[in-house]
Amino acid sequence: MDTDADIRTRVIDELDFDPSVTANGIGVTVSKGVVTLTGFVPSYFEQETAIRAVQRVKGVRAVAQELKVRLPNFQKHGDDEIAGRALSILSWTIHGDNDIKVVVDDGWVTLSGQVDWGFQKKSAEQAIRKLGGVTGVSNTITVRKCIENTDVRDGILRAFRRNAELEGAGIGITVDGTTVTLTGAVKTWYERRMAEEAAWRVPGVTEVHDNIAVL
Repeated sequence: MDTDADIRTRVIDELDFDPSVTANGIGVTVSKGVVTLTGFVPSYFEQETAIRAVQRVKGVRAVAQELKVRLPNFQKHGDDEIAGRALSILSWTIHGDNDIKVVVDDGWVTLSGQVDWGFQKKSAEQAIRKLGGVTGVSNTITVRKCIENTDVRDGILRAFRRNAELEGAGIGITVDGTTVTLTGAVKTWYERRMAEEAAWRVPGVTEVHDNIAVL
């Protein structure tokens, strides 16, 4: 059985191996398979990339993210420049009738307004994360559409059945209003991510709480 020391060694090796992660500023501790990342990274996008790298490692049960973004001087941008680029990338990324507003304060981007689909809310945040100069994102976008709970649950189940990786997976679905909670267990982080993305794409979903365990 893998020890926490074994897992820590593999995590450090994976962070060093991934060319998109600046690993020398990241500290790694492991307790009962739960990995905690501390330290600094030079961009908000690298923060997410580091988490994805850790999730690929065998034996990792969960990730506690305590990384901070510390932008190098050459990567710093004015708030007005970030806001303009944010609006541009949102216009390319989010299609349909949406009303997304952007406020930038010292590199921290706050998104507000309304969209028609839950996955648009998630896609908007993912797009902003990739912009240079961004130090964090607050996503307060709301979703206009609302349908019956049974329709939401049935829609998620149908999405699971269409996905070869999720068919037959032991995932529980609870719907409270327009909020979906996923429970159960899967074998890989990829399966967990696919389940969450499937839930986000169902009409009427405004929030997804992913409580799926990775065995």
